[in-house]
Amino acid sequence: MIFIDGVGIGRKDYESNPFFKYGFETFDKIFGDTPHLEKTNLERNGIYLFPSDAIMGVDGLPQSGTGQVSIFCGVNAPQFVGKHFGPFPYSTTIPIIAEKNILKHYKDKNKKAFFANAYPQVFFDYINSGKTRLSTTALSCRLTDIKLNTVSEVRKGKALTAEITNERWNKKLNYHLKEIKPETGARRLLRLAAQNDFTLYEFFLTDHLGHGRIADEFDKIYKNIDKFLLTVLSEINKSEITLVICSDHGNFEDLSIKTHTKNPALTITAGLNARSLAENISDLSDIKPSIIKYCI
Repeated sequence: MIFIDGVGIGRKDYESNPFFKYGFETFDKIFGDTPHLEKTNLERNGIYLFPSDAIMGVDGLPQSGTGQVSIFCGVNAPQFVGKHFGPFPYSTTIPIIAEKNILKHYKDKNKKAFFANAYPQVFFDYINSGKTRLSTTALSCRLTDIKLNTVSEVRKGKALTAEITNERWNKKLNYHLKEIKPETGARRLLRLAAQNDFTLYEFFLTDHLGHGRIADEFDKIYKNIDKFLLTVLSEINKSEITLVICSDHGNFEDLSIKTHTKNPALTITAGLNARSLAENISDLSDIKPSIIKYCI
């Protein structure tokens, strides 16, 4: 599973939708088309692109906290909370994360569950100081006793930084890592996926860009995630691996605003049982149970 924060299917707008304004090779080469609100479903060569409802019957703009709990725990979190909430999980959903997160499900079945992201030392300093506000993914690992990767795993080629290439860790955090191409990062993730029963990778910089942050890095980040996804989808062993690419809410697909959107979340399935997954996922809370049904 590749989770990409804040990417929806938006309008066919060459001014505000970056996928139309700048083009996106992943869509062009894999599907021969770009999704938009009048054409939300694409399919070619057994790879399916489709919308997942992020509103889930609750008024307001979808948010990361409740959206991600819905994805990774298979529950309608905004309905449970009574509102959309984020960026961190709402307090009353933490027991749900502890009990129902997808990593725990695999671990309880004696399957190998792996979170491919690495964290810098500043993150470990943060949690060692006693602070507990964590993303749904990091919290799922902490509550399930799944190891969080460090810079050591990055150096050994056994994990990925959140921006894929290591460049931001070097520039922003003063590391001296070998910078890699996004294609190399994609192949590393595919290799890791082949070694585990369930592998998760999270990319959150799209949400930052959608909110108007780190605008000076837009071009590089946009091209990196495009090359990364294109390589994964082009080189995945479809006979042995199932791939789910999903998001928690719209944002990045409409750069005319700096808030989230009510657009459906982008979802892609490929490989084993890709069609069955596509047919069974209609909103965010369907993603985990569909994976469990067709991938265990």
